[in-house]
Amino acid sequence: MTTMDARSMGTSVRRIEGPDKVTGTATYAGDSVADGTLVLHPVQAGVARGEITAIDTAAAQALPGVVAVLTHRDAPTLGDTGDPEHRVLQGTTIHHRGQYVAAVLAEHAEVAAEAARLVVVTVDENPSTTGFDPDAQAYTPSALANGQPPDSGVGDPDAALAAAPVVVRASYATPMEHHNPMEPHTTTATWVDGRIEVFEATQGVESSRQTLATLFDAEVVVHASHVGGGFGSKGLHAGTVLAVLAARTVPGRPVRFALGRRQMFETVGYRPATVQHMALGASRDGRLEVVTHDVVGATARYKEFVEPAGGSTRSMYAAPHRRTSHRAVPLDLDGPTYMRGPGEAPGSFGLECAMDELAVALDLDPIDLRVRNEPEVHPENGLPFSSRGLVECLHAGAERFGWSSWDRTPRRRLVDGWWHGVGVGCGTFPTLRFPGSAAEITFTGGRYVVAIGAADIGQGARTVLTQIAADALGVDVGSITVEIGSTQVPVGSIAGGSAGTASWGSTVVEAADRFRDKYGENPDDGDHADAATPDNPWAGEYAMAAYCAQFAEVAVHADTGEIRVPRLLGMFGVGRILNPTLGRSQLQGGMVWGLSMALHEESVVDPRFGEVINHDFAGYHVASNADVRVVEAEWIDEDDPYINPMGAKGIGEIGIVGVSAAIANAAYHATGVRVRSLPITCDDFLTSGLL
Repeated sequence: MTTMDARSMGTSVRRIEGPDKVTGTATYAGDSVADGTLVLHPVQAGVARGEITAIDTAAAQALPGVVAVLTHRDAPTLGDTGDPEHRVLQGTTIHHRGQYVAAVLAEHAEVAAEAARLVVVTVDENPSTTGFDPDAQAYTPSALANGQPPDSGVGDPDAALAAAPVVVRASYATPMEHHNPMEPHTTTATWVDGRIEVFEATQGVESSRQTLATLFDAEVVVHASHVGGGFGSKGLHAGTVLAVLAARTVPGRPVRFALGRRQMFETVGYRPATVQHMALGASRDGRLEVVTHDVVGATARYKEFVEPAGGSTRSMYAAPHRRTSHRAVPLDLDGPTYMRGPGEAPGSFGLECAMDELAVALDLDPIDLRVRNEPEVHPENGLPFSSRGLVECLHAGAERFGWSSWDRTPRRRLVDGWWHGVGVGCGTFPTLRFPGSAAEITFTGGRYVVAIGAADIGQGARTVLTQIAADALGVDVGSITVEIGSTQVPVGSIAGGSAGTASWGSTVVEAADRFRDKYGENPDDGDHADAATPDNPWAGEYAMAAYCAQFAEVAVHADTGEIRVPRLLGMFGVGRILNPTLGRSQLQGGMVWGLSMALHEESVVDPRFGEVINHDFAGYHVASNADVRVVEAEWIDEDDPYINPMGAKGIGEIGIVGVSAAIANAAYHATGVRVRSLPITCDDFLTSGLL
């Protein structure tokens, strides 16, 4: 099998929608506001768990400009999607603080907000648990969020640990984190003659359409022309259901619901907290005998989502004895959800820090330790790798970073009052292709129009699909128009799992092949071909994944414990890069988020009330320009003919994986202080007694 020839792919074609975005003419869900649009303001639960006993809406309804107040008493009955989050205003039970218990529709935003404050909700509060305690009673979930089994095992890990000459045991913790894309979740919905039209900030127009059609038993059209970031959060959440419920009460009038930043911490998911118990046993020459990775994570009591933090450990390094397990602690909080690098991002922190600790125990270079434990086949299922560039990434990255110039002994380099050190962390992310997309190609007016319901959430889908279509049809990119972002074009799978380009691109290539087979290179006006996503014949024959080696330099102030990251270098094995400019931007963005995860991000829940108390950008810190110094993203040349016709692996999430571990390992090298929980703060060094 070979990948398709590239003429446009591999070049830095300018982002097609770039001019619209920089001139402010690109339209987002909140921009689709027609005359007569009503503003929705929600009424939200103030307790973590309870039962509504009464709602008084009289004062709100009497306020001039209020059109309607919707509660569970008058909300239409919804269909069942199987997701309890979608059962908005369907009863009196409160599952978490911030849950929608009523909604006000008004002519103006200020009126809607004031009316919402006038709604009086009486609640019988029930005992709740909102603080994550990894030692609390946990249960074994039926499956992880990615559908994989919660536990895996090979050999006899406990006996192997007892017999191993060198053993490292440690526990690592990652906190609750929130996505915070630049564009908050927004819905504009209109009911006309039993048909719902929705402008939605979503990562999947078709999945949103299907959910709404099930809930409301109606014809649904969903548009998402532009989406201002998602990172996993922009599935269909309760706010969209609430907006459509409200629109049903005022047929013909659009209803707009745009979340505020505080509401982004209450109703659209987050990365759940984890505690990861690692144990590594090795021979004295650095060969792993056993790896165990036992995860305890938070989930919601009313809606299960279990972070697959031990998943990457199943494939990263060779060891004859191995175990991963996942246990869940149910909390009375909003439900967790996918967040950039779900499982792999927090899981790599535990595994890669433990590998660094083992390298110290063995007095081995951390890169040498990883190379010595490179598997020949997938360590658990035995499949050969379609391609696996981890060792090449380590060697190429080490050379570019100047790794060999650093003494491995901790606490050796003090420059102008700052302790400096370097660290490495590795990572993987699966290479997926989602089924269920369809593409149409029509030749009209001298141009090829390619239509597929993809979602561009900032990653550059329009541009890359244009390049793929151009090469598949054998024409210039200027001859291609790509139509995406609506259910009025053929079905597209979600933008998630780093699988968008692989899924949509494979579908477009299939349609292009059919078009050329039918019409050759000189089509007539109106010529048309379509195709569905083809199966990958190699899917069960090879283990397919992307890999990375992340390098960090860290500086810790000798007096204050302040930590900075002067340099990050990521070296990636991600197949063919289809657009170097867009690809580097994606990878660097992931790395910056990894820095943010390492040093800043933590959602703090008040256990008395179940409220995230740092629910804005004043209290929830993300990396900003002052935090980011030199961030380099590079890649190895990698040809993988088994993954898809383009030879491209997903790059949206691999950039974040391994970064937090690289920074923590570099901080140890700089100071001799081993930090095993995120985020890393000055207190970690000041309380160590070593500064």
